[in-house]
Amino acid sequence: TEPSVTVSPNEITLVEGATETLSAVTYPANAVVTWSASDSGTYASVNSSSGKVTAVAEGSATITATITVGGVSYTDTCAVTVEAAPTT
Repeated sequence: TEPSVTVSPNEITLVEGATETLSAVTYPANAVVTWSASDSGTYASVNSSSGKVTAVAEGSATITATITVGGVSYTDTCAVTVEAAPTT
């Protein structure tokens, strides 16, 4: 079986300031997942080890989970849409 990583969920919408923790299923099961955010975290940031996403600013971002097996990287992504927080 080929190594793989599958992110769940693969698409989320958050309001500015909200958080959600993504999960990743890997094969092999002991593979270490490293999380990263597109745009250097401009719209959404992610904890590189826990997968906890924080919505930063209105816009969209891609969160990527990466595992490296035998020197080869395998990735999967989650599309994040950040909506403006309602004005009070």
